[in-house]
Amino acid sequence: MAGALDELAHAMDDLGADGVTVETNAHGVYLGDTRYEPLYAELDRRRTPVFVHPTSPPHAEDLALGRPRPMLEFVFDSARTVSDLLFAGVLTRYPDIPWIITHGGGALPLLAQRMELFRAMLPSGATESASVPERLGRLWYDLAGTPFPHQAPALTAAFGSERVLYGSEYCWTPAFGVDAQIASLAGAAQPAGDTWHALTTRNAQRLFPRLSPAASG
Repeated sequence: MAGALDELAHAMDDLGADGVTVETNAHGVYLGDTRYEPLYAELDRRRTPVFVHPTSPPHAEDLALGRPRPMLEFVFDSARTVSDLLFAGVLTRYPDIPWIITHGGGALPLLAQRMELFRAMLPSGATESASVPERLGRLWYDLAGTPFPHQAPALTAAFGSERVLYGSEYCWTPAFGVDAQIASLAGAAQPAGDTWHALTTRNAQRLFPRLSPAASG
């Protein structure tokens, strides 16, 4: 933890980073674990954006059935760790951390209502006035991966479009794959009275004010 706090200060204060990245779990320790509390307190104080990228879950070699782990396991691990943040109370205790969840939130748009059904059975759930979909709607989501034709509409139907960002997945996705994804955004059904390009640009400028035209002079 001391090392994580040192790296956070170095990244933000010395390097001028816009945010930090964490993975969905570290050797099976998910993001709701209390060992991360000192880090979350500092991230909350700084209002530092945190980008969450999935990785393989514990025992992935058994779960993946010999198939590529990013195909299924990554999208479920994103949902798993966000549910841990939610039900462990991290999102409530540290409301000023802007969390960015990649791949359209993974499986979250399809599971949010199911999580709400189970909320009252969980110790932290009964004390929350806001519903699971409402609280998940306060997170940010990017469109990395294959958001069209189905995932982006499911994401915005579940959580709205005000916190949707573009994500390229470069350099894990090679340049030709990024080009294809950009083309898919341009060729997809566009939001009413808007475009995916304009919408995600506006949202990114709200999250990162230095990117706005006013900030650049």
